Amino acid sequence: MPWNLPEPMLSAPVSQPDLRPGWAAEAKWDGFRALLSADAGKVELRSRRGTDMGPAFPEIVAGAAQLPDATALDGELVVWEENRLAFERLQKRLQRRGAGAARAADEAPAHFVAFDLLRLSGTDTTAWPYQRRRAALESVFVAQHLSAPWALCPSTTDPDTVKEWLTWAAVGIEGVVFKRLDGSYQQSVRGWLKYKTRETTEAIVGGVTGPLTSPRSLLLGRYDAQGRLQYTGRSTTLARAAGSTIAGHLTPAGPEHPWTGWSFSAGWGTTEKLTVTLVHPKLVVEVGVDVARDASGRWRHPARLHRARPDLSSADVPLQSTPP
Repeated sequence: MPWNLPEPMLSAPVSQPDLRPGWAAEAKWDGFRALLSADAGKVELRSRRGTDMGPAFPEIVAGAAQLPDATALDGELVVWEENRLAFERLQKRLQRRGAGAARAADEAPAHFVAFDLLRLSGTDTTAWPYQRRRAALESVFVAQHLSAPWALCPSTTDPDTVKEWLTWAAVGIEGVVFKRLDGSYQQSVRGWLKYKTRETTEAIVGGVTGPLTSPRSLLLGRYDAQGRLQYTGRSTTLARAAGSTIAGHLTPAGPEHPWTGWSFSAGWGTTEKLTVTLVHPKLVVEVGVDVARDASGRWRHPARLHRARPDLSSADVPLQSTPP
């Protein structure tokens, strides 16, 4: 009977990074979730949504020759560049094929960070408890002497180690994932827990979408070291009451606005453009953001508005900087 990759097991968000008794924690990477199967020379590399990613990542497909036959892994595709995980490099590779994909693999090779074992030498391991799957996964790395593009995701039952991982945001560790030691791998079930590192910070409102009297979202900026207002991200959709409150602090911008003539994407990785009204960049807002950033230091995910801070000036806002 043929064996097929299962649908990936999922995680539910939690608000605190507490490591519970009977659970293990793994670092959460800023990359693409991927499942891989190597069986009789055939390699399948699949995204969380079922997309075939093999042609875009030939170095991962070629690397599968290091694995035992009839073995399958769950993990994360990442690209490491200049001491950080470069998600934008990963994003650009999805549409590459053939010679273009091969060039991209040479210029910015991807790695597969394995965090679960789904099949081992023909044996389906998804019913095994996590603790047993993890031990077997570690044994595969040792016995096969796995090297690039393979990397083993760290796992711990030590709360102090979890706290340390949460300080690694600058290099692209988004948070932690918690897994029951006695839990099986349940496809499509949110049986894991995830905590994403977030920070509260300030930004300047440089533009809005929607009417100026009731903005739907905010375009946020920060000044760089040269005194230029740089776009740093967009807010989530505002509640009506929040939009009304913000509107009372906004004034339309004149032609001297530093973003005049700019266009803004509707989302990270999409070509759809927003209809934007620029405003005088004076209002400071407090927002909650996660740690995922692109090479320019922009927030990849929308920021959550906490409150307007008309008591602050642009001098109170951190400067825009690129990740290390």
